[in-house]
Amino acid sequence: MRKSNLIIGTVLVTLGGAMGIGTAAAYDGTNCSEPGVCWEPKPGYPDKIEGSKYDPKHSDSELNKQQESIQGMEKRNAMRVEHFKKTGEWVNDTDELELQQAMSEDEQS
Repeated sequence: MRKSNLIIGTVLVTLGGAMGIGTAAAYDGTNCSEPGVCWEPKPGYPDKIEGSKYDPKHSDSELNKQQESIQGMEKRNAMRVEHFKKTGEWVNDTDELELQQAMSEDEQS
């Protein structure tokens, strides 16, 4: 009984696997221009995005936000490195560095 159940289970798994492979190889759902290039627009999607209902219409200020934040990050990192070269101490809080610079400028004047 146990052997017959094992044989039946093995046959069912094998048949199920063979059927799954056959169906997966038969339909891929896309029309690829070349292997790996399979993007197709949905019906009704325009050839030109600009001016259509799909155009996100980003403002220049929105587009420049990331560049501004990167420039600020580079400025803060330059402050940290300059302070580290002078003192040998790494300080993450740039507000503290700005306060120290303001105090040293007041002392010098």
